[in-house]
Amino acid sequence: MPSLLHDVPGPTRKATFAMACFWEPDAIYGARKGVVRTRVGYSGGTKQNPTYKDLGDHTETIDIDYDANEVTYSELLDLFWNNHDATAKTTLQYTSIIFYHDNEQKCLAEKTLAEEARKKKDPIVTKILPATTFHDAEDYHQKYRLQQHPTLMKAINLEPGPKVKTSHLAARLNGYVVGIGGVEQFDGEVKKLGLDEKTAKVVRDLVEKNKGQRLVC
Repeated sequence: MPSLLHDVPGPTRKATFAMACFWEPDAIYGARKGVVRTRVGYSGGTKQNPTYKDLGDHTETIDIDYDANEVTYSELLDLFWNNHDATAKTTLQYTSIIFYHDNEQKCLAEKTLAEEARKKKDPIVTKILPATTFHDAEDYHQKYRLQQHPTLMKAINLEPGPKVKTSHLAARLNGYVVGIGGVEQFDGEVKKLGLDEKTAKVVRDLVEKNKGQRLVC
């Protein structure tokens, strides 16, 4: 019986973005090659122990662990700019922010912001800020798209809780179930992810069914 790939050893780097909400980015980044883990939460503010119903001055944010040998920070920035409206004027909860973890990330973020600003008619509202404390969102927000398929969750030995945030398999399937990544990419990962054919067929059918559909938070 195949071993489910929940844990991926080895060094990773971190990227943190706020891009209007966090369910959609969680799916988009989770299916990106080189992304090891994702979790959603609240960042950027000073309020202690923020919650979804009491965010204070925090913003909905996604935190990403990635393998720099498989995906670059520049590629992650491309996903950031191409998957939300960086000109939208919103409340602080849903605003656009790049939280950098080192000077290299800061420089790349500033470079790409300048490039995007030249393409846009309206001014970009995206802020570039140093990463601070990341507060995990409630369990029901983690891998939200995957959690809408309880039978699939059971098949991969997961239930809402801490493991959902750290599971590589959960991150991947959270994107695939809404059609992100495509069938060819998914089929190339089935054995590595440790999925049996019955479970793989369920996921494959969802990839086909939902491919190209626009995600709504």
